[in-house]
Amino acid sequence: MNDKPTRGNPPVSGRFKPGQSGNPKGRPKSKVEHRSVSAINVIMDKTVTVNRNGKLKEIKVEEALQQRTFQDALDGNRMAQREILKWIVKRDKYLAAENRKKSPKAVALKYTGDPSNADDALLLLKVTALDPRRQDFKSDRPQMLLEPWAVQMAMGKRRGVKKLTEKQTLEIQRCTRDSDSLKWPRGTRR
Repeated sequence: MNDKPTRGNPPVSGRFKPGQSGNPKGRPKSKVEHRSVSAINVIMDKTVTVNRNGKLKEIKVEEALQQRTFQDALDGNRMAQREILKWIVKRDKYLAAENRKKSPKAVALKYTGDPSNADDALLLLKVTALDPRRQDFKSDRPQMLLEPWAVQMAMGKRRGVKKLTEKQTLEIQRCTRDSDSLKWPRGTRR
C-alpha cells in the first residue's frame, strides 16, 4: 500500500475512516452575533414625515409605500393595480378564514302559540275575508272565511289523491266565502 500523498489528497494514513468526523468538536462559534433581520425590515420599521393636505404627519415607511402604491394604481399604473388586487385577494382569504373560525351565532326562535298573529296578514293578502254572518260572535279573533281563489288553488294541487268525502266537501263549502262559485276539479267530488 502506498502511503504517499497523491495530487489533492492526503496520505492514506492521514485520512479519516468512513463515518468519522474530521472535526469532532464541531464548527467553532463566531464571536460576532449575526442577526437574521434583513435590511428591508430595518427600513420598514422606520418612520417618515409626510405632508397631507398641509399637515405634517409621521407614518411608518411601509404605510407610506402602500399609500404611494394605491395612488399609482389610481393614476393608471398597471403594476400598482396588480399589487392592489393581490392585497384584496389576501385580505379576502384572511376574512374567510376568520369567518370559518367563528362559531355561528345561536338564533333564538320565539313562538307565541297565538294563531291570530297571521290573521291580519291573511286579510291583507286577501286569502281570507271577514265572515259577515258571524260579526256578532264574541271572540278575541275575527271570524273569517277563505276566498274562493285560495280554495281553488288548493284543490288544484290534489292530483292523484282519493276523492273527497261528503264531510270534507261540506267543510270546504262551510269555510269558503261564496262557495257556490267554486269549480270543483275532476276527481275531487263524488
